[in-house]
Amino acid sequence: MSNLTDRYINPLTDFGFKKLFGTEPNKDLLIDFLNQILPERHQIKDLNYAKNEQLGQAELDRKAVFDLYCIGKSGERFIVEVQKAKQNYFKDRSIYYASFPIQEQAKKGDWDFRQDPVYTVGVLDFIFDDHKNEEGLLHLIELKNERCEVFYDKLKFIYIELPKFKKTQEELESHFDKWLYVFRHLSELQDRPQQLQDRIFQKLFDAAEIAKFSQVERAAYEESLKYYRDIKNVIDTSREEGLEEGIEEGRKEGRKEGRKERTLEIARALRDNAIPIDMIMKSTGLSKEEIERL
Repeated sequence: MSNLTDRYINPLTDFGFKKLFGTEPNKDLLIDFLNQILPERHQIKDLNYAKNEQLGQAELDRKAVFDLYCIGKSGERFIVEVQKAKQNYFKDRSIYYASFPIQEQAKKGDWDFRQDPVYTVGVLDFIFDDHKNEEGLLHLIELKNERCEVFYDKLKFIYIELPKFKKTQEELESHFDKWLYVFRHLSELQDRPQQLQDRIFQKLFDAAEIAKFSQVERAAYEESLKYYRDIKNVIDTSREEGLEEGIEEGRKEGRKEGRKERTLEIARALRDNAIPIDMIMKSTGLSKEEIERL
């Protein structure tokens, strides 16, 4: 028997995000969202989904698994992910993931090294520590020289800090505002707000309506929602107990062992709440071997 009471799915769950943005029938939703944050010269008219698992060139290279990986008709590569919790070395991870769509463009034989643009897009359910005192929630990162001039315009990282978005329905102004509101509040809605009557959002509401799911889809969503809520609960509990403050204090004082131990405590709590290993890895930055040893 289902325990779901919401009308619409939560797009920040793994199932919800891939249901709305990772299927061929709904790819116009992803295109519309991406076009709100991409530069005008790289607006997308169409795209194809690619395999979201990338392997390194050497056998010992680590495997990278993206939430979504797609290629525009002009060759642009897009890694699109939802990140539900802070993790150690998050920025390092983004750089590492971006290296895969760069490497896959290599051609055998004569090749002039020309690359198509690579974008990493992160929808973050947290705020960067180094941006917590800033109002801006959209970050566009490029390679620049010492004069702050763009040195290379084909590698970009775009991050959205969702918790900073506080607008109500009545305050929504731009199409981008509407998308952020959907990410933050879709699962709380019981009707379709007047401000979200655009055709693209009507399609999103239709795709997100839980009552239209098959039994298999409902079961998969319930499981995904449970994982999401467990992670949020553990993170909130950890914050209340001062674990995050302890990690930050340890980082400032250079107590590497203390940081590690507190990270392990969080990982242990996630594991005890039956969170899958791959999600614990993503949330803490620990390796599979480290988690299995707990």
